[in-house]
Amino acid sequence: MKHAETVTFGGSGLNRAAHIRADDAALAKARADTKARCLVLWRGKPLVQGAARDELAFLPLDHAVLNAGLPGADGMLLFLGFDDDASPLFATDISSWTPDDLDQTSLNQFLDPSEQHHPQLAETQVFAELRRLMSRLSPRDAELAATARALMSWHVGHGFCSVCGIKSRVSHAGWQRTCPDCGGHHFPRTDPVVIMLITHGNSVLMGRSPGWPEGMYSLLAGFLEPGETLEAAVRREVMEEAGVKVGVVSYLASQPWPFPASLMIGCAGEALSRDLTIDPVEIEDACWVTRDEMMTVFAGEHPVMKPARKGAIAHFLLDNWLADTLD
Repeated sequence: MKHAETVTFGGSGLNRAAHIRADDAALAKARADTKARCLVLWRGKPLVQGAARDELAFLPLDHAVLNAGLPGADGMLLFLGFDDDASPLFATDISSWTPDDLDQTSLNQFLDPSEQHHPQLAETQVFAELRRLMSRLSPRDAELAATARALMSWHVGHGFCSVCGIKSRVSHAGWQRTCPDCGGHHFPRTDPVVIMLITHGNSVLMGRSPGWPEGMYSLLAGFLEPGETLEAAVRREVMEEAGVKVGVVSYLASQPWPFPASLMIGCAGEALSRDLTIDPVEIEDACWVTRDEMMTVFAGEHPVMKPARKGAIAHFLLDNWLADTLD
């Protein structure tokens, strides 16, 4: 796809400045820069601002919220890179803060609608679920939010050396963990997932997982296994979930998906038949949807099916399929 990188989280050309991650002097200079800014996360939610919640909110490094001991996630200050104006960009986490009257039930919803406001921040600045606002952000803000969320999630879940079990230490400005005992080096994890636009004639294969909101359908997807090519993973997953044999497979686009740390690899596949044999352990339902029907879905006029979530690669691929712009 010629415009594959226009997918949400597809990248904005951020200068990640990997060459200074192990340079203590350069990092100290970046932290001391008066233009340095920090993105704050709370339980994976980025700090945003604006009536439409369409802009990340960055704080100066001397802000009171950041200088209260940098609570949460070992007080890490992760270096994200430099903005186009050479401003150093960082990220941190304050998940140890508990908002007053916190509604725990909202946090556990599939698409969390709640927002949290820290008393030391401006009234217009709140923590909001990234899935809900991802399509509203600029490409740069989307890349920064996805990077910070995925990186912080990795640190929270991988605090101990997988070789000897000793608590590891943050190094390389947050892009590595090092074991002080055995010297093992550990790097941020990314899990590859194939997501498939499987077509047969003028129809596309859609499915839904148990527990999804009513009417929610999407493209079939699954994790890549060790020793497997993308093509093999596409064919295996579609056969396992829907019992459909797939012939020709081609790559379309990819999307970093920081929930918590996947890389969605969008592929096209040609089904060799329309016969469906659903594995109820894998999916709840699968069906063939014609192009005309999918246009009705995207218009919000289908009696059962709702459109794929805007901002997700499934929506991006289906939208381009409808517009005949996959090539």
